[in-house]
Parts: sequence; structure tokens; C-alpha cells
Amino acid sequence: MKHIENFQYQISGNSSGPKLVFLHGLMGSAANWRRITPAFQAEFHILTFDQRGHGRSFHPASGYQPSDFASDLRLILDDLKADDPGWEHIHLVGHSMGGRNALEFAGHFAQRVKSLVIEDIGPESASNNIGGIEKLVELVDAPFASREEAKRFFEVEYPQRIAFNPQPKVVSQFFFTNIEQRPDGTYDWRFAKEPIFAALNEARHVDRWEIFKNLKMPVLVVRGETSGELDKKTFAKMLQVLPTAVGREIPGAGHWVHFDQPDAFIGALKEFFDLKS
Repeated sequence: MKHIENFQYQISGNSSGPKLVFLHGLMGSAANWRRITPAFQAEFHILTFDQRGHGRSFHPASGYQPSDFASDLRLILDDLKADDPGWEHIHLVGHSMGGRNALEFAGHFAQRVKSLVIEDIGPESASNNIGGIEKLVELVDAPFASREEAKRFFEVEYPQRIAFNPQPKVVSQFFFTNIEQRPDGTYDWRFAKEPIFAALNEARHVDRWEIFKNLKMPVLVVRGETSGELDKKTFAKMLQVLPTAVGREIPGAGHWVHFDQPDAFIGALKEFFDLKS
């Protein structure tokens, strides 16, 4: 069995072009990039997939450290390059948890990464943000008896529960997309909540500054102006310890930069990739 068969994935774009991979963040899926990938399909051959424990990919009981996600990507690329040697080298974009996984991959398999884009995540965990995400998740009354019940909860009640959050409607909408029907007919999370949060808490004090400052490929770091994950101090430090890196702060965006300001995010990537808009 090929490793790629464990994953829900999609390949699109120009099969003759350079390879481009997008990695989604915590509780996300490949679908998170639907607004972004069409802007690059003329130039790139694009891979998006649900990472382990997310979406419609496999949900193992353990194995949710960045090294596990990086190993998945390596094995997926090895499967793909059996039919297309071009998958030996990729341009890599990662958001949040996906950005950390992308950094891990670039650090251990540098020879395979032509360029790296890290969206709104630093080389070390923002432990307070991990706790904040857990709190938001625990305030959800899952499982739900029906899709209609879940929809009503996220449209009406949940935004009120998380009024302390600066973007309650955005969070509510994002969480609702992470609810799916289970075999017993109820509607519950589509990501492996317990093992993923356990792994995040275990790794919250691990930093990857040494990996980051030794990167040799072109690097773009994107920060949302109002982000609570990648603060200004860490953003500035990243550009200081790796002077060759390009930094872009996107006005009007929070942690989900490509969701809050998709056109600006696309523009930043096109400029980095030196593409004509």
C-alpha cells in the first residue's frame, strides 16, 4: 500500500510546471486553499491534502508531532515522484500548524525544498494561543444530533459564547466546517481532537529557531497584522536571525491571513515567486 492512499488529496494546475504544496493549519483541510490555489494553477503543479488526523485522511491514535507530519509529506512526494520525477523538489507553503510542519520538513529535507512560505507561525509554540484554541473547542456542544442543530448552534449560540474573541463569527464559521456526520448518525469534529491537542501540549515548549536560522532556500514569512499567534516581536526576530528571509505583514488580517485577506496573500506569494499578476 502506498502511503499517499492514507490521505484525501488533490493535484491540480500545470503538470509541466514546478511543484507547489500547500499545508493547512490545525483543524483545517485541503479545502482551506480553494480560494488561493486557482491563482497559481497556470504556473504550478499543485498538491493539497488533508494532513493526518484531519478531514478525510486517516486518523491514527498517535503520531502528531511535526516530525510525523513531515515524514508524511516526504512519503507522499516519494509516491508521486514514481510517476513524475518533478515531485523530488517542491515549493512549500504552510499555514499555522502547517507552517510549523513545513519548517520541520524544510529543516530535515532541505534538498527537496526550492522555497518556503511560512504563514503566521513562529519557530516556537505560542503556548497561550494553544490554550486559547482548546478553550474555544471545549465551548462547543459536540456531538450534535443533526446537521441543522449544529448549524443553529454555530450561527446563533456559539458566537455569543465566544464574544471575548475578536472574530467570533469567523471562528464559528470555521468550526462549523469542521463538523461531520459520524457512523452513528451524530455530527462531531472531523479532526482527531484528543491526540492532536495532546501532541500540541507536549511540544508547546519546543522551539525550532536553530532549524529556521539555518535555512538556505528562499523564505517568505507572512504575518497577519492583528495576529495573536505570530506576534510582532517574534516576526521581527525571525527576519533578524535569517536576514535573507522576506517578511510581509498583511493589513486587516488576523491569524488566518489567506482567509481574511486572500487577494493580499496571493499578491505576497506572487511577488515572492516573481510571477506577473
